Amino acid sequence: MTKTRDSSAPASGRERILAAAVARFSRQSYDETGLREIAADAGVDVAYVHRAFGSKEQLFHEALKCAVQMDKIFDALGADPARMLAAHLLAEDEPDATVRPMDILIRSLTSPKAAAVLRTAVMEEFVTPLGAHLDTNATQRAALAAALLMGVGILRDVLELPALSEGPGGTLERSVADTLAMVLGQAGPKI
Repeated sequence: MTKTRDSSAPASGRERILAAAVARFSRQSYDETGLREIAADAGVDVAYVHRAFGSKEQLFHEALKCAVQMDKIFDALGADPARMLAAHLLAEDEPDATVRPMDILIRSLTSPKAAAVLRTAVMEEFVTPLGAHLDTNATQRAALAAALLMGVGILRDVLELPALSEGPGGTLERSVADTLAMVLGQAGPKI
């Protein structure tokens, strides 16, 4: 039997650190964010942050995983990954969401240390699992799908390009899904 944490129970120190890291990395760049600040936000000693996560790079990687939650996305991938990924990309943010995963990415792209972590995270959390669903040129096609999704996400959510502002279920979602299907080798273009 699996135990689930009672939502009214206080969060563990590790959970508080992770939540504080996600919040900090979504507001500040990797280089501007310090472990002492995260520790203070979480109400723990900085030594506990080191014990719980090992290093700032490892904490950043865990914060990315927590914010993006790719495991949940891949659990729901189903028979039509292109449609599911397009729907997820254009889904409305949760009403109480204070962090958008794209914020963490954008704020830290210019840091060489963060870029190394981001590269590893994209490969481990997206490209490799998606590639497992593909046959020929799997890694390249999965990486191209990641580039397409990130590019649309940046132009839509960060730059707020009006042409990409349409919500879920419309022509934009169908266009993204059709393009992804072509990239993933699921079908030819339907344009």
